[in-house]
Amino acid sequence: MLSDLQSSEAPQLRRRRLGVVHLVFFTVAASAPLTVLAGGVTTSFAVSGNAGVPLAFLVLAVVLGLFAVGYGAMSRYVANAGAFYSYLARGMGRGAGVAGSFVALVSYNAIQIGLYGLFGASAADFVAELTGLLLPWWTWALLALLVVGALGLLRVDLNARVLAVLLVIEVVVVVLYDIGAFSDPAEGAVTFAPLQPSTLIAPGIGAAIAFGIASFTGFESGAIYSEETRNPGRTVARATYIAVAFTGLFYALSSWAMVVQTGAGDLQNAATEQGPGLVFGPLGERYGAIVADLATVLFLTSVFAALLSFHNGVARYLFALGRERVLPSVLSRVGTRSGGPVAGSLTQSGVAVIVLLVFVLAGADPMLALFTWFSGLSAVGVVLLMAATSASVVGFFRSRTADASLWARMIAPGLASLMLLGLLVVLVWNFDALLGSDPSSPLRWILPAVVLLAAVGGLAWAAYLRRARPLVYSGIGHSALSPDEDEVPERMPKVYVRGAEPEPETEAERTTQFTRPEDATEQTAVFSRPETDRETTTEFIRPE
Repeated sequence: MLSDLQSSEAPQLRRRRLGVVHLVFFTVAASAPLTVLAGGVTTSFAVSGNAGVPLAFLVLAVVLGLFAVGYGAMSRYVANAGAFYSYLARGMGRGAGVAGSFVALVSYNAIQIGLYGLFGASAADFVAELTGLLLPWWTWALLALLVVGALGLLRVDLNARVLAVLLVIEVVVVVLYDIGAFSDPAEGAVTFAPLQPSTLIAPGIGAAIAFGIASFTGFESGAIYSEETRNPGRTVARATYIAVAFTGLFYALSSWAMVVQTGAGDLQNAATEQGPGLVFGPLGERYGAIVADLATVLFLTSVFAALLSFHNGVARYLFALGRERVLPSVLSRVGTRSGGPVAGSLTQSGVAVIVLLVFVLAGADPMLALFTWFSGLSAVGVVLLMAATSASVVGFFRSRTADASLWARMIAPGLASLMLLGLLVVLVWNFDALLGSDPSSPLRWILPAVVLLAAVGGLAWAAYLRRARPLVYSGIGHSALSPDEDEVPERMPKVYVRGAEPEPETEAERTTQFTRPEDATEQTAVFSRPETDRETTTEFIRPE
């Protein structure tokens, strides 16, 4: 097979920092359970009027579970901070990998920056009500940006611990809400109507599914940290399965609790009038004002946790693209002590500052514009990436039929790709509902078009690299992990090292092809020297 090569001098993220539990906290925190319940679910009920939202979460969890099967199978062979970028490059070609990386950068930057609008507006309202201090939303947004940027420069496992504490507390608050709702149903008895197909298959189903898809954004981010896990061959798959199962069941249960608490007949009006108060009000009534205020604070920390999680994800995408010189190599710089993607972290913070300043100077509403527009744009991009990645799994295992079961390498990812494409159509068709805008608004087409333009831009850039920088193009998505002491992850390729040689003077000398006879089991391997002025050690993979 084609060897995955990388110079030992190339930057490496710090290895063996994260386990399954760490990755679960990163992925679930990105989904932000309390934010989904108080913001996403209430808005979904208000816009769609469909009480079948709990069932929609379960249906989506099944689809995303199918995606996780192929995603997890491929994670045993591909460990790269670029995640979707590397998966697409390995399964659908280098051009698809670069296109996917551009879509990922746009999508994850969009949701990360959009959350600053939600955090700033919510913090400004809460502080003003609590203390009377009136400050513009952007002061709180910039404060959060500084803290997130600082944490992004620290060790990744420290970030995971911060997320763990915040996530556990907010989950406890949501559980308290659920217990109160089911113990005191509005109609005198717990109704199971929200879990019946006839309730979901009704007017507003498109909007309900669109909001449900947006609520899951972030669960798929485990592969971004694969280079920093203790065993990427198992950790990413397990964390993804847990994240899908937990978020799907938790969101379904909590949205069902909201229907029981409010009553199906008054649900849409109550959600429209009260919004997040539909969660915080009952908490205050049952457990006291202190718990309600604490829940509001945890709502803010939930948003903050998602900010930090997406920030880390974007930083690692930039690192991976810089390391392979698809983007400027300066982006591949890592911290001496933290071992984290310092340059990528600083770049993401810089982009966020610029976008925030544009919205502030334009006088745009932080919720109706910044958060709503960018979260919808992100949902379209992530669903497109997941659909393409599922298809790439089939392509990746085409020549590796013995390495995974038929279910994992073809059936599950094939079904997932088709279903995700269907969900993408539903999402784009109901994009006006996701934005809360008029159906005639041009934004319903302009924002999804941004994702398409990012993909086209990536294809164009890949074509340029193929023509002008063939050595860079040949390495797209094919970086391999360097040896990590005596640990070799199960079913991951073994890496061996050969000594340094003088740097070749011509490009033709830099690449040598070794072709096995046609009757041999190994195929062509390509060994490429890195472009550098100093002697280096080249790593290559010995065929098994």
